[in-house]
Amino acid sequence: VASIVASHFAPEWILNIKETGQVWLVDYSDPNSPGIKMIEAERFLHDGGWDSTKRYFLVAANARNKVAVIDAKEKKLVALVDTGGIKPHPGRGANWVDPEFGPVWATGHIGDSVVSVIGTDPVNHPDSAWKVVRTISALSSGNLFIKTHPNSKWVWL
Repeated sequence: VASIVASHFAPEWILNIKETGQVWLVDYSDPNSPGIKMIEAERFLHDGGWDSTKRYFLVAANARNKVAVIDAKEKKLVALVDTGGIKPHPGRGANWVDPEFGPVWATGHIGDSVVSVIGTDPVNHPDSAWKVVRTISALSSGNLFIKTHPNSKWVWL
């Protein structure tokens, strides 16, 4: 397992089963009989985090240079996004509101200096949802984590 988060919609844990490329939704409402829903995503899943609404879980498939987007409410894969960088590694990723594309989520990459910014608003910005809407060249040769805060104008790699 590469990452585990709790759903905000059901008594479930969302687990990335790294080498299999599956995301498991583990229903823990009955501890004597947990249910597991397996969602095919992309192989070599690693770190991931929530979009700003906490509905969509975005997880890096770093050996495939993609991000899988899981809808925790509908319990399904909604997109596989080609990040345009080498080995995405977001940690939990970073959320902010882009002036052109609305809510976005970003990941850095282990293998190069690209930061990929992905649109995350399928309701108000459907043309940019689940696509890389901009790439930013970082000053580093790669990074492991990206962070920001709602009260900060900075994104840190």
